[in-house]
Amino acid sequence: MLEYAKTILLKVSFDKILFEKELRKALRMLLPVELTQLKEWCYEQFSTLYRRILNRVFTQPAAV
Repeated sequence: MLEYAKTILLKVSFDKILFEKELRKALRMLLPVELTQLKEWCYEQFSTLYRRILNRVFTQPAAV
């Protein structure tokens, strides 16, 4: 599922609203170890474009 989430994020990266929506969906469907990998990958790929979104999404506590 991690590779699927990366593919989707790359495809919607042209739109910040879609990007945040898909990132939040990815956080709900991934395993904890995959979340760490996704976070690292997202900051490598999108930190110049969407740093505020990444900070906001990755610092919020996980929904139960």
